[in-house]
Formats: sequence, structure tokens, C-alpha cells
Amino acid sequence: MAKTTKAKSILTDKSLQFLKEYINTASPVGFESNGQKRWLSYIKPLVDTTFTDPYGTAVGVINPKSPFKVVIEAHADEISWFVNYVTPEGLLYLKRNGGVDHQIAPGQRVIIHGKKGPVKAVFGWPAIHTRIHNTETREPNPKVENLFLDCGARSKKEVEELGVHIGAVATYQDGFDELANDYFIGRAFDNRIGGFMIAEVARLLKENKKNLPYGLYVVNAVQEEIGLRGAEMIARRIKPDIAIITDVTHDTSTPMVNKIIEGDVTCGKGPSLAYGPAVHNKLLDLVQDVAEKKKIPVQLRTVSRSTGTDTDSFAYANDGCPSVLISIPLRYMHTTVEMLHRNDIEQTVHLMYETLLTLSPKTNLSYL
Repeated sequence: MAKTTKAKSILTDKSLQFLKEYINTASPVGFESNGQKRWLSYIKPLVDTTFTDPYGTAVGVINPKSPFKVVIEAHADEISWFVNYVTPEGLLYLKRNGGVDHQIAPGQRVIIHGKKGPVKAVFGWPAIHTRIHNTETREPNPKVENLFLDCGARSKKEVEELGVHIGAVATYQDGFDELANDYFIGRAFDNRIGGFMIAEVARLLKENKKNLPYGLYVVNAVQEEIGLRGAEMIARRIKPDIAIITDVTHDTSTPMVNKIIEGDVTCGKGPSLAYGPAVHNKLLDLVQDVAEKKKIPVQLRTVSRSTGTDTDSFAYANDGCPSVLISIPLRYMHTTVEMLHRNDIEQTVHLMYETLLTLSPKTNLSYL
């Protein structure tokens, strides 16, 4: 019997160490600078030049003088909370910063990013003993208006002495970890896993000494979680000819997810490709052809009116930009235990890499 050998992993020990550090670095919407600095330090040796825009989107460029421009893009921001009101007793009430899930908040540990540095806090919640003493009263459900943070301060003055202020952002404490069978968990895989993957594509191009016949813009955009704002700005600035966007999508194989509505996508079965008006059909066909030729498994889904990702901003920017969305399946989106599979990371990186090697300024993407 012939001996089989395991395929060589695309990811290296160094890149995995970067992934852990990157996931563990807070990058809340509107305050992405710490995460962006870490990302730029990793990508700078892999590209010819880098630049940032006024709101913090970071870009690495290969062949910056080339007139034909291709973008690979992810978004850097994570959902978080704003401190909105401080009680006389030192408790902190909040507003959402992006689509943070209020139902998972009770009992969670957070870091408040104050003017004097990080401040630890917890979401307080009444003990079960105090909630069920009256069987005629329904238990309270977590809502934005009844959630509060307790940072150990017992007066408004003590809160201020800690450097916590109205407008300070709070992010969940939970970071990167590994489970059995090559599953990774952490907060903010949506979508720092995308930022990691586009950086890995740049690394492969550098290490394999590939010469691209166009300019490649590796874009890590800000403020996606509140309306694709960073992508809007950078698309107008770069004016790309082609855009490949990567983000996360729902693993629909877990309980309480309706496949009739959300489609059939599962972690470990490869990247997901989307059909929808903003997704350019000929570019999508090209990506599917690459996947078939390189034996990269893909899953298909539909997105109706919009993708809900930065794909929309690039597709409809300027005079229109052929754009495609390559997503990685994710369990438990917008929680502290977002989960994805290592194989999907590698296959998504591989698919983007091989697609870039297939593209050229002569690629015909005309519909008519």
C-alpha cells in the first residue's frame, strides 16, 4: 500500500503567532489603531510600500506604479461598547458600538480603554436567587438599557480617577484559544481573520517570488461594522479595477440556525462563495474555475440585495469595480467564542493566492 503524506501547511509558526497576537489586540470600531499598527508591522516586509488614510485604514502595496490595480480586502474593526452614563454609585451604562450582542453580555469580563490605560470591568447581573423569588414575575432579559459595567469604583469620582470617561470603549476580554480537531476560538475573528488571511497571501507572493502584472493593494479597512465606511473611503482613493473581498459567514450547521434562510455552510468544508447583485458574475466564475483546477473545496450561498460586507462599497464605488466575496465559515458570530477551522483558513488563503496568479490586466470581465 502506498504511503500517503499530509499536505504541507500554508501557515507557519511565525504566522500563527501573529494571528494570536492580532486577535488578542483590541481594535474597536473607530479606535482600530492598535490592531492596525500590529498588522502593518507584519505586512511591511512583504510589500513594496504601505500607507494609511485619515481614519486608519491600512494598505500594503506591491507594484505601486502599475496603472492596473487589484485589491484584496478585509476589515479590521471589532464590535464593542461605548460608556454612555456613569451613575453616582460608579456603575457604567452603555451604548452599542457596532452590532454587539446584548444577550451574551451578563457575566462577561471586559477591558475599558480609558485615558490612563486599560481598566478591567465586568457586566454585572442580578444573582439567580434574586431573580426567581417571585414566580409571578418574569425574569428580566438582558437589554442595552439594563446592562451595566462594574469596574470596582463606588462613586463617579472613582470612575474618573481610573481614567474612564464618557465615550470610552469597552471590548470583551476573551482572546485566542485552540480546541480539538484544529478549531480556533476567539473574539473578533469577524473580521481580523480576514486581515490575517490577506497578509498571508502577501507572504506567499513574497516567499514564492511571484511577479504580478498589476499593482496589488492589500487593504485592511476600518469601520465596516457600522456601515462599510472605511471601505467607502479607500475604494474612492485607490480606484481599483478588481476587488477580492474576504469576510466571515455563518456556519449554519449548529442548532437554531435556519438553513432555508441562511443556506448550507459548514466549518471545515472550505471557503464560501456568494451569489448576489454586487458580486460580479464573471469574476465569480473565474474564482470557481480556479478552485476547481486547484482542487480547493468551496461552498455556495446567496446574499439577495446586498452582501452586508465591504464588497458592496467596492462594487459600487467610482465607475463600478468588478468585485467578488470569498468568505470563511464561522460559528457563533458576534460572540466571545467565534469559532473557525484551520483548514478553512488555509484553503481561503490558497484560493485568493491562486486567483491573483490567474488575473491580469487582460482578464475579460465584460458582461457584454
